[in-house]
Amino acid sequence: MERSAVTNSERREERYGMANLSQPAPTSGPPCKDDNGKGSHSVSLRHIFNHFSTSGISVTAATGVTHPLDVIKVRLQMQLVGQKGPLTGMGKIFAQIVKIEGPQALYLGLTPALTRSLLYGGLRVGLYEPCKYFCNLTLGSTNILVKIASGAFSGAIASALTNPTEVLKVRLQMNSNLGKTKVLREMQKIMSDEGIIALWKGVGPAMARAAALTASQLATYDESKQALMHWTSLKEGFNLHLISSAIAGTMGTLVTAPMDMVKTRLMMQRESKKLGNYRNGFHCAYQVVVTEGPRALYKGGFTTFARLGPQTTITFLVYEKLRELAGMKAI
Repeated sequence: MERSAVTNSERREERYGMANLSQPAPTSGPPCKDDNGKGSHSVSLRHIFNHFSTSGISVTAATGVTHPLDVIKVRLQMQLVGQKGPLTGMGKIFAQIVKIEGPQALYLGLTPALTRSLLYGGLRVGLYEPCKYFCNLTLGSTNILVKIASGAFSGAIASALTNPTEVLKVRLQMNSNLGKTKVLREMQKIMSDEGIIALWKGVGPAMARAAALTASQLATYDESKQALMHWTSLKEGFNLHLISSAIAGTMGTLVTAPMDMVKTRLMMQRESKKLGNYRNGFHCAYQVVVTEGPRALYKGGFTTFARLGPQTTITFLVYEKLRELAGMKAI
C-alpha cells in the first residue's frame, strides 16, 4: 500500500508537469539540511534556471519571427484616432511602411521587444506551472478555473514588472526617426519630459491584457492537450503540441484584441497629438467606442491574429522542445 501511494503521488506530479519542481535535480547534489541535520526537499538552482530560461527563450524566438506583424498591428491600431471612417488594410499599411520608411522599419522597436519577451515571457509562462502546482497542493485540484487563475496571476505580475519595455517598443514602432536613436536615450527622454511614471503608462490595460492572454493561452493549451490525448490517439510530441498551440493562439486573440488596442492608445498619448486625454483603460475604451464605433476595438484584429497565432504556436513548440532537451516534463 505504501509503494502504491508513492506511485500515485508521482503520477499526479508528472501529470501536471511539476515533478521536477518538487524534487531536486539529480545533478544538484545532496538535499538541503534543516537545523537538525535531516534532509529536506529543495528545488535546485539549475532547475529554476532551466525552467525560466526555456520559457523566456521560446517567447523571444517567437517574437523575433513575428515582430514585423507587431509593427503593422500598432500602426493599424493608431488609425483615425477619434474619428469614424474606412480603415486602411494590413496589406496597404505594409506597403506604405516599406515604400516610405524602408523594409528596416518593420523591425522598429525590436531591441525592447526582444528584451521584454525574454523577461516578460520568461515570467508569465514560467510562473504558470508553479502557481498551478501550488494550487494543487493547497486545494487538491488543478481544474480549468485553477488553470485560468494561475495564468491570469502569472501574466499580470510579469506585465507590471516589464511595462517600461512595452512603452519603449510602442513608441519606437510608431516613429521611424525614434528608431534611429538609442533605446536607452529614448528612455531617458521619456523620463525627463514626462517623468519616470510615464514608463508605466497603460500598465492597467497591459496587466489586464497579459492576465487574459496568459490565462487563455496556457489554460487552453493545457486543457487542449489533455482533451486531445484523451479523445484521440495523439501522444506527447510535435503534432499534439502544434494542434494545441493553434487552438490556444486563436482563443488568445479573441480574448485580448480589444485590451491590446486600449493599451496601445494609452501608451501613445504623449507621442500622438491626435489622442485625447484618456483617464484610464475604461475611459479609453468608452471614448473609442463613442467616437470610432465598437468595431474600432478590433482595429488591427486580423493582424493581431496573424501575429499572435504563429507566435503562440512557435512559443509552445520551442518551449516543449527546450524542456525536453533540459530533461523536464512537458507542460
